[in-house]
Amino acid sequence: MSPYLTLEVRLVGMSTVLGFILMASYDFLRLFRFFVPHGRLWTGIEDFFYWIYAAVMTFLLLFYENSGIVRAYIIACVFFGMIFMIKSLAGMCFSY
Repeated sequence: MSPYLTLEVRLVGMSTVLGFILMASYDFLRLFRFFVPHGRLWTGIEDFFYWIYAAVMTFLLLFYENSGIVRAYIIACVFFGMIFMIKSLAGMCFSY
């Protein structure tokens, strides 16, 4: 396998794992909300900071692993990782 193709396959794997981690982070946030109930304002603030965190993590992945080049399949793999987390592990514990 060529070195370029190896890097691309690695990037697909890393972006899928990132999606899995981001969804697991959101599940921890949901668990926190379950144990510490609060209003819509605080839920919105938490969601805002979560999405800032998700954007920064995705940007860092693109910046360090792909020289900042945005490619649609990388973003799609992040979403695939999130969906995989929902359908596999989180689906057993939480209802969406």
